[in-house]
Amino acid sequence: MAGGDVTTTGDTPLRQPLRVAAAQIEAVGGDLTGNAAAHADAIAGAADLGASLVVFPELSLCGYDYPLLTADVARCEVAPGDPALRTVGQACRDRGVTAVVGGCARRADGWAIAAHVVGPDGAVAATYHKRHLDADERKVFVPGTTDTLVRVRGWRLGLGVCYDASFPEHARGLALAGADAYLVSGAFTVGDSDHRRSVYFPARALENTSYVVFANFAGTHGGWRFAGHSAVYAPDGRPLADAGATAGVAVADLDDARLRHQRDSQRMLADRVAPAPAPAPVVVVP
Repeated sequence: MAGGDVTTTGDTPLRQPLRVAAAQIEAVGGDLTGNAAAHADAIAGAADLGASLVVFPELSLCGYDYPLLTADVARCEVAPGDPALRTVGQACRDRGVTAVVGGCARRADGWAIAAHVVGPDGAVAATYHKRHLDADERKVFVPGTTDTLVRVRGWRLGLGVCYDASFPEHARGLALAGADAYLVSGAFTVGDSDHRRSVYFPARALENTSYVVFANFAGTHGGWRFAGHSAVYAPDGRPLADAGATAGVAVADLDDARLRHQRDSQRMLADRVAPAPAPAPVVVVP
């Protein structure tokens, strides 16, 4: 955690705002080199807008190309030290940014859908494996078994990937473990999927009095037409930024005073009676 990230209002210490960006990119299935270059461009653009954290969609480096994933999942592998992650790491180093990027991770028991947290030093600081898989994904992937919290500039951030957000208990468990924001990499398509997207993320923000940063694809690949609308939601569920339907970024500030005000006035986390889940460990990003 960097120094100088806390101010005071009266006797109450407040963290400095954290400017975040949800990067809405167009991907090409299986083109890790080209997609990594698009990540670098998006990181530079978000940094120019003052963002210190950039969240990308699900499987962002390889694309959510289901036919390719079923035919040749190994082509979509992303691991620390790979050229695609080196490209992202260099962009993060150049601009002092933390990025959350996606790819397929090889495990002893199979393949996982991974979200890698690349720190401003260019290294992978943490990796989360998607815990909730739909029926088609279970034909290719195995679920993760643990949650992931990272701390960036004093802010505690919980990770989710797409279908995870369909389960309120996932975001709630992270909030109870101390998350100030829920970072979700998604792959929501037009139609019913887009409707669910419009409901899930403001709801997860309001019910957990947490910020939500949601990143989705724009354009088409793998036979899908993606719905866009990457967004940042305030702890009361109101949208702070929305990227619309085309490639771009949604940028907003996580503000400690707003977070505290909402949690003081809407006390769902404090007043719930069910037992809290075991806390997730926190990884500190340099």
